[in-house]
Amino acid sequence: MTNSTFIIAEMSANHCGDKELAKKIIKTAKEIGADAVKIQTYTADTITINCNNDEFQIKDKNSLWYGDNLYSLYQKAYTPWEWQKDLKAYADEIGIPLFSTPFDFTAVDFLESINVPMYKIASFEAFDYPLIKYAAEKGKPMIISTGVSSLEEIEEAVRTCQSVGNNDITLLKCTSAYPARPEDMNINTISDMIKRFGPQGVKIGLSDHSMSLIPPITAVALGAKVIEKHFTLDRALGGADSGFSLNIEEFAAMVKAVRETEHTLGKVDYSINVQNRVFARSLYVVKDIKKGEKFTPDNIRSIRPSNGLHPKYYEKVLGSRASQDLSFGTPMKLEYLAD
Repeated sequence: MTNSTFIIAEMSANHCGDKELAKKIIKTAKEIGADAVKIQTYTADTITINCNNDEFQIKDKNSLWYGDNLYSLYQKAYTPWEWQKDLKAYADEIGIPLFSTPFDFTAVDFLESINVPMYKIASFEAFDYPLIKYAAEKGKPMIISTGVSSLEEIEEAVRTCQSVGNNDITLLKCTSAYPARPEDMNINTISDMIKRFGPQGVKIGLSDHSMSLIPPITAVALGAKVIEKHFTLDRALGGADSGFSLNIEEFAAMVKAVRETEHTLGKVDYSINVQNRVFARSLYVVKDIKKGEKFTPDNIRSIRPSNGLHPKYYEKVLGSRASQDLSFGTPMKLEYLAD
């Protein structure tokens, strides 16, 4: 990752079961400024079981997936593994990194076989420490979302990576709602995460499921180094995650906004703009003054422009006497003060 914000386009299920559409998503993501594309590596059987018990049903009427059970949802949403080697090769060919979220050990093994450059652990797996350890052991950068983890669980996830010598860790502040409301995102948590984990070399970012551009802009302003957003070519195409994915124009606008935020943040700089300082204040003679006459608030003022004495000399000048005649509009100098 570079020093600039690393922007990840999450494809997820937005390929809608069409491999060519998946390739078009990868190509478009590169064209509009994403730094990487992420997919997900699971099957319905590696992420859950085919069970219709009550707890496997999605009952939240506000959910995009209301009425599904977990198994049927993941059957529809998964990215076929037989595509993934080709998608990785295509991404390599056009020059954009492609990596994935594994959901079990077999997924890690498969992703190792196609040599992904890093691993992402999803929020709902972020306290599956055996999975984290297994992925971290591969020695590649680890990105971990924290949407449903307690602070203690986040700390343990970091320790798990470190325990196998993997210190290239990025934690993503995440609100696991789909879509997330900006007012529920508590982006200030990023500042706290930087204070807590930054001294260990852990980078902090944002996994954003909102439909707004404000959260990523705010996150970057607070120091986020990674932004992850779901990306679709067109929400009208459907797909399990289309309802909280940015389209081409929106994602491009987010990239532009993030880059402008980076440029605006710039660097710590106390240097003076000399060109504009000419219009700053200084001490001037504002009434004709005779030699030996006292300087008073009536004949000396701090005004624009800056050709005269610095205003810090105002008290020193007052009560002193003029060393020579001075006319209205003369910029003050120390040599005009009589000894």
